[in-house]
Amino acid sequence: MPKVPVMQAVVDVLESEGVDIAFGCPGAAILPLYAALEHRDIEHLTVRHEEGATHMADGWARTNGKVGVAIGTSGPAGTNMITGLYTAQADSVPMLCITGQAVSGKLHQEAFQAVDIVDVARPVTKWSVQVKEAAQAPWILREAFRVARSGRQGPVLVDLPLDVQQQEIEWDPSIDAPLPVQRVEPHQPRVERALDMLRAAERPLILAGGGVVFGRAHEELRELAELLGIPVQVTLMGKGTFPEDHELWAGMTGIQTSQRYGNQSFMESDLVLALGARFGDRHTGALDVYRGEREFIHVDIEPTQLGKVFEPDLGIVSDTGPFLDAMLDAARRRGAEPRHHSWVDRVNELKKTHTRPDDYDSVPIKAPRVFKEINEIFGPDTYFTTAIGLYQIWSGQFQRTYRPRHYQVCGQAGPLGWEVPAAIGVKSARPEAEVVSVVGDYSFQFLVEELAVAAQYDVGFVIIMLNNEYLGLIRMAEQGYGMNTEVDLHYDEHGTDNVKVMEAYGCSGRRVYEPGELGETIEWARKEAVATSRPVLVEVMIEREANTANGVRIDALKEPEPLD
Repeated sequence: MPKVPVMQAVVDVLESEGVDIAFGCPGAAILPLYAALEHRDIEHLTVRHEEGATHMADGWARTNGKVGVAIGTSGPAGTNMITGLYTAQADSVPMLCITGQAVSGKLHQEAFQAVDIVDVARPVTKWSVQVKEAAQAPWILREAFRVARSGRQGPVLVDLPLDVQQQEIEWDPSIDAPLPVQRVEPHQPRVERALDMLRAAERPLILAGGGVVFGRAHEELRELAELLGIPVQVTLMGKGTFPEDHELWAGMTGIQTSQRYGNQSFMESDLVLALGARFGDRHTGALDVYRGEREFIHVDIEPTQLGKVFEPDLGIVSDTGPFLDAMLDAARRRGAEPRHHSWVDRVNELKKTHTRPDDYDSVPIKAPRVFKEINEIFGPDTYFTTAIGLYQIWSGQFQRTYRPRHYQVCGQAGPLGWEVPAAIGVKSARPEAEVVSVVGDYSFQFLVEELAVAAQYDVGFVIIMLNNEYLGLIRMAEQGYGMNTEVDLHYDEHGTDNVKVMEAYGCSGRRVYEPGELGETIEWARKEAVATSRPVLVEVMIEREANTANGVRIDALKEPEPLD
């Protein structure tokens, strides 16, 4: 077997695992890997900050379901990646971070940029490991991909000391292949019990979480819902798994990203079949209200998720796809058919009566009007990214989605700045697609330097900014303390001129003050993004002290304005 540089074997593994792009930043301690990447089929985008690399790899992975790859050198490169690793772990996104490291013999001597990144990263990864022997490198990489993909998916970090990278090993890629990933199948008696419970319920709901997205089970979800005639809700991470124009669509429940009809439908339900959902606190609110008297069936690929927030009436360990397949088989075998006609009628009545307005014509612009324009202009094939803040809550409440993996949001971790680098990752995974990043004025500036990456590599997408010149979500939270402290970002006339920021990076943008200007400006941005192959900003100046619907109980949200 021939001797080859060990990093050549690592790149062979990356290519065979389906990696066609990596996001990273070269440095002295990772140069042997970059030497091996030269003249290979893996494209590389040089980022301006390693956290940006992780969010790009994250957006890429969420879009195509493969393992995203971020690369950095030793020391601060790895520590800069921690936020991205935490985000991927929290949202079950398969990702591989590769870091360089000082030579093995210097690690105990406090060498330059030497940090124990393996231990630093361990709490926010599925597996964090240092390669100590060159011969282990390809096999550790194979195992890294297997771990990232298996069970509840998530991130892995592999640390490569410089001396290990510089060695040669025996290697023949022609006889190598990815390690198999086992599907988690449900126990059939539990499937039968779940079907019994669904058929006995009078007002059941199916709740689709992110596990339906990652399990590629949206078609089976729709098939089961239609076969049994059961309304479907989604969590924030499950948004897009069920089309929002479907008769069985029942909205979203939550104390932030929810619809009024979603919360009311949930309150009137008597059984919930939760698929790949973790019952996050911003979904459930007060548990005594959420739990109520209704029964819960909880299906999750990760056994320790069952009972973590509250005890379900029935827990089932399974990937969502195999579970839904088994449910469909059992339902057909029993001759099941829709029987909840009055309940479906009630849900559709609530969808007409329990709404929030979005057709405001007032100045300053009200945020819901922005999402009315987004819903009317962009089609179901458009991909969206958004992060955390009032703008994201408005997005969850008002923005309609129809397809899985087309609405990308950093759910549990909620790092500011995620949306622009994530959009670069999405566009890199789907170069032919239209991509839109919905941002806030504060979050935009956290990783604004990654605009240079998009400009350099011709990654064009639309950025729609809701600018209230405030830390809006924190300002709203401070009202509970009777204060308004250190959250006002306003200075000079409007604070930061974000259009000029775009221009500084070789991009373009326009600012909007009037609701009547929204449609034409967004259409201009769409054309400009295609023509220039660069990000284009639509900066919308919204009313400064607007609130979202909010509360601590799903049955008692405080609406920002009186409703009919």
